[in-house]
Amino acid sequence: MTLDRVHVDGIARLASAIARAVDDADHGDLATEVWENFLDPLRDGSRVVVEPVGEKRLRSAPIEDVALAEPPFETTHGLDSGTINPTTFKNGLVLDVAQAAMAGVPSDLDLHRARTLVVTVHANDPTVDCETDWIVDDEGYSRRKVLHAPRVDRYAEGVVHALALYLAESEHALLQADTVDDLLVLDGPLYPMEVLTWQDGERELRDLVSEAAPRDVVENYVRLVETFVERDVPLVGFVKNPAARGIVRTLRKKGVEAPWTDDAALFTRLLERWDDEAGERRTDGLTFTNWFVSRSGTDKTMSKRGDALGIDRRFSPEDYEVAFLPVYDPRTDVLYRVESSAAFVRDEETRERLTQQVLHDVAVGRGPPPAVQKADELARVSQGEKAALRRKLEEYLDSDAVRRYDEERWGLS
Repeated sequence: MTLDRVHVDGIARLASAIARAVDDADHGDLATEVWENFLDPLRDGSRVVVEPVGEKRLRSAPIEDVALAEPPFETTHGLDSGTINPTTFKNGLVLDVAQAAMAGVPSDLDLHRARTLVVTVHANDPTVDCETDWIVDDEGYSRRKVLHAPRVDRYAEGVVHALALYLAESEHALLQADTVDDLLVLDGPLYPMEVLTWQDGERELRDLVSEAAPRDVVENYVRLVETFVERDVPLVGFVKNPAARGIVRTLRKKGVEAPWTDDAALFTRLLERWDDEAGERRTDGLTFTNWFVSRSGTDKTMSKRGDALGIDRRFSPEDYEVAFLPVYDPRTDVLYRVESSAAFVRDEETRERLTQQVLHDVAVGRGPPPAVQKADELARVSQGEKAALRRKLEEYLDSDAVRRYDEERWGLS
């Protein structure tokens, strides 16, 4: 039975009562105050956790102009990894399958054919050892391996998913690095954020970070940054759904009643522009700030004060720090976070070229850069493919996948 009109009206009246209790009219003024008084730099006690690179300023660019402008980089490459999602089997195994692909703009069909495949397996039976070395297939275009995940009690599905996803992505990026001449854009953050968040989780997850498999995954990203710094080819991560909370958490510690759920909400409030007469959001320009270096949240691990999980770093620790650029697209009311290593954005010319390239790509694609969208299409595993793969896995493992009611209800199996 669907909601009747009386139910819809009743819910609306409840929402009206909530609205009267929540007045966000002054949130814009508070965002401006934060911008003017707290971010140059933002300190947590004696530690600088966020600081601007270059001059701190709010900027805008007409969408039509940046879309029609000649992009600063002649070619761009995008990288993404997709999975079938964690699957639990009745014999106690939990596994996920990830494939990574790289796309070029202009297109490169040989590059698009290449794949890196990772099957990550978690087993409660300590005698099970199914890990393999890398196996080359498809005339050298495909590499695959099985990774045995560290044993955990409660987080097996999340662990196999993160390790499969990030290992496939980082291995493919390292393997194909030499094909990138101008710019590589990762679909997601610069470092494996999900793995790094385990450091701040419950003890079982904290202990997991020191295990070989998670540490090797993080090391791959460190080596990826080093590879691109050595080649003087910029590397960025395009975060479509930023969830960082380091700034708002620090503001609250300093006594600022920050009402925003995360940093993206703060920057959205700061960057959205309104036509005072019409009372409507202006949608003619992309708005953005300068770049910032971040040493809060998961970014602290790769900061100059972080230990990088004990991974050897070939360059100065400052080169590995996360720099980010918030970009707001008013057409979709979405804020993106672009990340790069501080080694690239310290140079003013490179910093401006990266900014202009991102603006061009967002304006043209009305979302993620075209290279990222291409890579997403290549790496994505469709629902039909997921179902077929699960059936094939059941056959080879001689065990059925554990079925859940929601899979039947929503047709996810």
